[in-house]
Amino acid sequence: AAELARWIPASAVPLARWFNTSGQSYRALGKAAVDGMSPAEKVAALAADGKLVRRPVLVRGDTVLVGFDPEAWARALS
Repeated sequence: AAELARWIPASAVPLARWFNTSGQSYRALGKAAVDGMSPAEKVAALAADGKLVRRPVLVRGDTVLVGFDPEAWARALS
């Protein structure tokens, strides 16, 4: 949870985009339940179930990428 709490703001991606909305864990929770969570509860849920986290995640120095954007990944890995 502590790592996610650092990574999420560093990614400059909204917290909602950290959720793997296609996964079974997300579907089991339901969008309404996730939408009703506080930011701290969302981070705790992501930390408790790795299947909720959108992948891939890259943490390299100060760069944090979540999800796959080919251009962003090319810049981060060059």
